[in-house]
Amino acid sequence: ECLEWLDSQPPASVLFVSFGSGGTLSQEQLTELALGLEMSHQQFLWVVRSPNTTRDTNASYIGPQSNSNPFDYLPEGFLGRTKGRALLVPSWAPQIQVLSHRATGGFSILNGVPLISWPLHGDQKMVAVQLVEHLKIALRPIAGEDGLIRREEISKVVRDLMVGEEGLAVRNKMNVLKEAAKNAMSEEGSSTKSLELLVSQWKNRSGEPSLGT
Repeated sequence: ECLEWLDSQPPASVLFVSFGSGGTLSQEQLTELALGLEMSHQQFLWVVRSPNTTRDTNASYIGPQSNSNPFDYLPEGFLGRTKGRALLVPSWAPQIQVLSHRATGGFSILNGVPLISWPLHGDQKMVAVQLVEHLKIALRPIAGEDGLIRREEISKVVRDLMVGEEGLAVRNKMNVLKEAAKNAMSEEGSSTKSLELLVSQWKNRSGEPSLGT
């Protein structure tokens, strides 16, 4: 269903919204995200997960989660108001195929798709700083004093990424990194060579023949 829907969308027009297999939001943050996406008037594919049940937190990773239908937690009328420009799927989507689809306009480096960085847990906050401030291939919404990212901020960042000048700059930088990543992972690329060297060193230490011998 995801890929069929993407086939009907213009190139680079769809924001892919996913927090991974362990990322969950609070009910309040889930509501703000939904309304922010609606306010942006952009197309999006959203992998919706039920909100976490942890108190005093707006987002968590691998936290307790309700087992009921995640769509039950969306704002009233949301599905009807976004029908035609949004596809919502519960809990899981074929991420590799979605990210490599021509219609996807926001999410991943190897596929040349710019990012909105929304860190939830662990080293994700450090990674977000690298993506936004150093590599400049992502935009990041700003949370309020209460820790929530409000709908207005979400809408602004989505529009900035998808149709704004800032998003164009991010997209251009991402295309450069996409080619660099592909070259590094090619047969003669630096990533492949580094992996071959590592395997060779392991084999030498264990007494096994090294690569090429």
